[in-house]
Amino acid sequence: MQFANPIYFVLLLIIPLLVWHYLHRRKRRQGSLQFSDVTVIRQLPSSPLLRFRHVLFVVRILVISLTILALARPQSGIKGEEVTTEGIDIILSVDISGSMRAEDFKPRNRLYVAKQVIAEFIKGRRSDRIGMVVFAGRSFTQCPLTLDYNVLLGLLEEIKIGLIEDGTAIGMGIAGAVNRLRQSKAKSKVVVLLTDGVNNTGAIDPITAARAAKAFDVKIYAVGVGKEGGAPIPVDDPVFGRTYARNRDGSLVLTEIDESTLKEIADITGGAYFRATSTETLSDIYKRIDQLERTEIKTVEYTRYHEMFMYFLLPALCLALAATVLAHTRFRKLP
Repeated sequence: MQFANPIYFVLLLIIPLLVWHYLHRRKRRQGSLQFSDVTVIRQLPSSPLLRFRHVLFVVRILVISLTILALARPQSGIKGEEVTTEGIDIILSVDISGSMRAEDFKPRNRLYVAKQVIAEFIKGRRSDRIGMVVFAGRSFTQCPLTLDYNVLLGLLEEIKIGLIEDGTAIGMGIAGAVNRLRQSKAKSKVVVLLTDGVNNTGAIDPITAARAAKAFDVKIYAVGVGKEGGAPIPVDDPVFGRTYARNRDGSLVLTEIDESTLKEIADITGGAYFRATSTETLSDIYKRIDQLERTEIKTVEYTRYHEMFMYFLLPALCLALAATVLAHTRFRKLP
């Protein structure tokens, strides 16, 4: 609450003077009627109203105080803001191929960590439309562009390995994302591509998909996931239980990343390539992308004020009326 005319609070200095004058006058006051003998009057019982003899003065002080507060114009303010923004449309293209089971990212595997990091990225945005495409042997849209981040986070949580036939169709992952952005009118259109493999299937190769992205003015940030030298891929065998994928000669299949292709994709579209070798570096990469692609937001703050003087003036008028009535009835004094 604020006061539009606080200068009127100076009038409150009158109240101590009125109190002093009231007390001083009572000490020096003499009776208006003179009696030769008051013995009989003193023997009369005192009225119970005598204990309330100061009520009228207190009520009058309240009337003055409330009137001064009303003159100061108390106001309650509701603050708000108008936000104008030139938004960014972002598609998260996520690899859910079998190699994302690799356990070189703690606490569980690559996909588990990627989902956590992407969730934090989503929560950090404010007014950008974000969608999600997932790919393995082919791609499909998990969530179209939306401002409802709760829905997006729920759909992110549902993605898992095995939703699509296995493989790594990076080109299809890019093409699916670009298809979602090609009609966008946003100031900036971005694809954040996360993969840990080499393109080995799909009707569109990654370079062709990148050129299509450039034609639609879509920028690609490519993120390669996996430690240096690759990692074994866990396989749940119905007979032997948890084991690891092996080549025909019995050696372990190790994941590998086609970094040269991912760099070329980023260069073609004016984006950037990042290599994540641990949970920490992956988190840092998404934070860097978050800073690189920020929406310009212009905020205009405003305050709406509600006049509250009537909440003080009406009680003052009621108390003044009550004081007038009491002064001429129950508290009436002889001259």
